[in-house]
This record gives sequence, structure tokens and C-alpha cells, in this order.
Amino acid sequence: MDKTININLGGTLFQIDEEAYKILRDYLKSLDMKFRHIPGGNETIEDIESRIAEIFQSQKGTAGIISIENVVDMIRIIGKPEDFDLSGSETVSHDAGYQRSSTRKKMFRNPENKIIAGVCGGIGAYINTDPVWIRILFIVFACFFGIGLFFYLALWLAIPLADGDNQKREMYGSIHNMARPDYTDNSASSRIGNAFDATFRALGNVLFVIVRIFLIFFGVLMVLTGFLLLLSFVMVTVFHYPGAFSTDAVGVTISYLPDFLDYIISHTLVPWVKGLIALVVALPLLALIYGGVRLIFWFRARDGYIWLAALVLWVMSAAALSILLFNEGIGFAEKGRSVRQEFFSQTPDTLYLRSGIKIADIKVDKQIVLPGEENDVFYINDEKKEIYFRTNLDIRVSEDNRTSYEVRKSSAGRSRMDAEKKTERLIYNPRIADKTLYMEEFFTIPSGSKWSFDYVSITVYVPTGTVIYMDKTVERLYHSYNYSSIDDPVNRYWKMTEDGPDYIESNHHIK
Repeated sequence: MDKTININLGGTLFQIDEEAYKILRDYLKSLDMKFRHIPGGNETIEDIESRIAEIFQSQKGTAGIISIENVVDMIRIIGKPEDFDLSGSETVSHDAGYQRSSTRKKMFRNPENKIIAGVCGGIGAYINTDPVWIRILFIVFACFFGIGLFFYLALWLAIPLADGDNQKREMYGSIHNMARPDYTDNSASSRIGNAFDATFRALGNVLFVIVRIFLIFFGVLMVLTGFLLLLSFVMVTVFHYPGAFSTDAVGVTISYLPDFLDYIISHTLVPWVKGLIALVVALPLLALIYGGVRLIFWFRARDGYIWLAALVLWVMSAAALSILLFNEGIGFAEKGRSVRQEFFSQTPDTLYLRSGIKIADIKVDKQIVLPGEENDVFYINDEKKEIYFRTNLDIRVSEDNRTSYEVRKSSAGRSRMDAEKKTERLIYNPRIADKTLYMEEFFTIPSGSKWSFDYVSITVYVPTGTVIYMDKTVERLYHSYNYSSIDDPVNRYWKMTEDGPDYIESNHHIK
């Protein structure tokens, strides 16, 4: 076992390791040589010894013995003798048991004497008072509607931490006022203060453990949330996964929405828009993950510039994305419409509505179903670069007792004239053959054209009393428009009434 030596510093007895004692002895001799021949030098040395005793008391040492590490830490806090400035810029005077200097103190949070954040320790160092009384004041004011708690939090945010040797010196002032009054005497007030201080430290340790548990919990939650959202974003937008959003699935095929950008904005802007969307989405998720890791492991990192750069990059990306989408959105500012009507040469007693080309007859690489509207289904053929949209069918009573159909096309453009011109490019051509109207299940936007909120509907005008037959595909188009549904019948006959088509159970009931 190493030899220990009993020493007296500032009126306090300490046990110190022999090697540590040699370092301390040389340090004190150097200070004595430094201050011996200046006015008030002896008082300054006494104050420094009191400050050393205070630092040793806060360090406690291993098993109450001051070690070499304790001495080295003390020297780093107070400073080496050659660091002391003895020029005439400072005036030294002795008053009330401690030295004052013309150098003004600065307020910091004290890491050497803290329970939660070192606010009370920093205030105590600034006004040269035992921090325990500051803590008692905060607790008293905390009982009045939490005023003390909010005030403490405000000071925690406003006062910086003295995490460097220079800041610690500024916290206590110059070397001449680093020694504070000795709070380790045996007076009754000191014993009460020490008891309060010990209680506060115990409560602070418990509170710290509780807070750390909550921070770790929230950190894990932040990491999991950020990681899962980021993984979902990559899997859905890049790999078109999971299967619930694939072409063959029933539901909202959001995994193909990024591919739909190729058909709604300029081709040259698609890579930029996709990249900006990735940055706008990914940067907050990465920040969420990193913040969670910081909470879990509670490490320090000089990452202020990284956070600032990431914030600037995100703001610039969001602004650029908004500008690009705004410029593209101008192309949808106005709506235009075109109408074409065609009459049957003769008004049939029985009108047959049959489907022409169906969705099942064409090659479809992607299907996008927008939420909320059952009829908003888009089909994409990547090979032909074409988009197909399901049409809507409505059947109404003819006012002139003639059978006809009307095709309404609508599009959006920069102006009404531009929008009306875009309707002409939409491909949808029903045809009449005797008593039959053939209509395709979809309309087409030609290759190379962009989607401009295009919409096509067909309305069939039928006199009352006319029997109407609809095959399964046409009936589905009619039901999607009217938001009604019936079981799949064997005979698909309807009879036109004043209130619209009325379903007939069997064609034997036709009169």
C-alpha cells in the first residue's frame, strides 16, 4: 500500500498520497516564489490554499485520499504559476476574508458543484455564497405555482456551462478571488446547510436517474420511428414494396406515385423533383434518428455546424421544391371543356350498351388508385408511355324522345384556351351500330402528353319506356358514377322511367 501523508490546507485536514504530495508541495513552492515579493502576496497564497482545499473537498478522492489525478485536476482548474498575470493591470486588496480583483466575474453554470445543471453552484460562485442557500430559495419559490422551477429552467438555458479552465477562472474571477469563504466550519448554520446540500444531492441523483430513463426511452422511440419511416420511404418509393401496394393488390397503390411524376411534370424536372422530395423527407428523419442516439448515449459532440448545415440544406430543398411545383402548377390554373353529341338514326325500343376495348385487353404495367374516390383509377403502360383512365357513364331521360350520347372532356391548362385545346388530344371514341352503343372502358392520353387533370364522361339520353341492356363492364361504369351496387344479375335489363333506369329482374317482364 502506498504511503499517505496528513496535511492541513485552509484549516482542513487531508490525507494525500506521497507522490501526489510531492507534486502539490512543488506547486505551492512555485506559488510562494511567485507571490512572495508582491503586496498582499501572503494573503493571496492563503486564499489559493483555501481554494485548493475546496477543490479537494469536492473531488473527495479515492477512499478519502487525495491522488495524483486530483492534484493534476486542481492545477488545471487554478492554473500554473506561470499563467498568473502580475502586471499592474490588477489591483489587489484584502477584504472580508477573500481577495477582490479589478477583473469582473462572469456567470457560468458550475460543473464542480452541481446537482442538476450547476445553476445554483454558478450563482453561488458569482456572489461568493454557499450554493445550498440558493437551492433552498429555488425550492421555496417552486412551491408558489412552480415559479422557481420555471426560473431555474430559464437560467439553465440562458447561462453557459463553465466547461473549460479559462471559463472556470472567469467564473471565480482572477486568481486573487478564486478562493471563497470556507463553508466547512462546524457552526450550526454550516451543519444545517451541509445537511440540506447532502439531501439535495441525493434527490438530484435520483432525479437524474429518472430523467435518464425517460430520455433513453424517448431516444429509443425516436430512433425506431425515424428508422422505420425512412425504411418505409425507401422501400415504397424505390423498390415498390410492400406487396399490399403492388399492381395486383386491392388498395391505394402509393408505391407507384413517384413513377406517376413522369406523366404529370416536365421530363427534365422529374429527377430534380424526386431528389428534392428525398431530401425534404429524409433529412428530418435522419435528424430524428441522430437526436435519438444522442439521448440514448448522452454524448457530447461539436455538431452545431452540422445541424446548421442540415437545416440550411433542408430549407433550400423545400424552397426549391415549392418553386418547381408552383411553376408546374401554373399549367393547371384554368379548366377547359369540350362536348360532342351524336344521335341514333332511329330510336330503338331496346338499347344495347356494350363495352368495346377493356382494361383487361391492354397491357398495364402500373395501377394507381387514389384514396377516397373509387373511380379515380389510373393505368400506366411504360412501354408505350401511355396513361389510361376509367371513364364514367350516366344515363338520363331524353327530353326530345330521341336516343343519343354525349361525350364530355375536360382538362386543365395555363389558360382556358390552352385547356380546351388539350381536351382534343384525349382519345375516346364511342360508336353506334344499329341498336347498340359500343363504348370503351377507358380513355387514353397519347404518348408524350402530360396528365392535366383530364376527365372524360359519357352521358346516354334515352326516352322513357326504352329497355336498356348493359353488359357487365358497362354496368360497372354506370354504378361507379352513381355510387350504387347490386348483385351480379343473370339478365342485365333495365327500363327507362322518369326517375332513371329501373332494374328488371327478368327479361320476361319486358312489355
